[in-house]
Amino acid sequence: MNEKIRSILSHYRGENPGVRTNLARILTHGTLAGTGRMVILPVDQGFEHGPARSFAENDAGYDPDYHFRLALEAGCNAYAAPLGALEAAVSDHVGEIPLILKLNNHDSLAPDGGDPVPSVTASVKDALRLGCVAVGFTIYPGSAHFKTMYQEIRAIAQEAKESGLAVVIWSYPRGSGLSKKGETGIDVCAYAAHLAAQLGAHIIKVKLPSDHIELDAARKVYQAQNIAVGTMAERVRHVVQSAFEGKRMVIFSGGSKANEKAFFEDIRAIREGGGFGSIIGRNSFQRPFNEAVQFLKEVMKIYA
Repeated sequence: MNEKIRSILSHYRGENPGVRTNLARILTHGTLAGTGRMVILPVDQGFEHGPARSFAENDAGYDPDYHFRLALEAGCNAYAAPLGALEAAVSDHVGEIPLILKLNNHDSLAPDGGDPVPSVTASVKDALRLGCVAVGFTIYPGSAHFKTMYQEIRAIAQEAKESGLAVVIWSYPRGSGLSKKGETGIDVCAYAAHLAAQLGAHIIKVKLPSDHIELDAARKVYQAQNIAVGTMAERVRHVVQSAFEGKRMVIFSGGSKANEKAFFEDIRAIREGGGFGSIIGRNSFQRPFNEAVQFLKEVMKIYA
């Protein structure tokens, strides 16, 4: 614990000591402990995209234990996964790394077309039983089923906070209310971060935004107020500002496996824009173990 971490936690004074303690556990664990930055390993892709699409490029990834070992060896702040993956390997890694249980998930077989809605697949009680510090939950702003997701996270967040667990919201705009390009538009990403903050998230996960502006009403304001969105660092800064002037931690997804040079440039932009870090799945675990460890360590080196 240092003044940097105390300053971040001061923005959560309205929460009980259990929640703040668990946020501190994430911020004081791993290579980036004490920096106010974080790198989290998320492995929900098998559920979301299917096992072959997620793990065939690196067969070791089929084993849930592999991801625990990767997160530990790389020095990640936390590891996030659905219920089954945590249950399968947590007994061999009790107390070794902060855990985030993903409480809802969507699968690629679901016939929900252009308006996805995840299913609740685990509970706050499961998170407590497994020794987690936080629960994770996905919302899809822009989906016709937004009301279901917002009401579910309201109830789940209330129970989690009463139990002393932190709440992480994956806020991914998607659905018939948006164009494909609009899913990562700067106005939409900033809106998604703000919605997650309003829904009670302590940590917010969004995608890196493009300079596209989706909504006509928003475009007029961005132009009239000369909101700077020309560079990635400027867009990150605006997204963080949209989460209560940076009083809620915003981290950015790594996306599908990408060119390292371009990826590291995005990490530098997140750092320069005041982002709190990254949550990196496929870009890490689809690489051989030693390569994945070095890749994550390089990300952490940039943040540090």
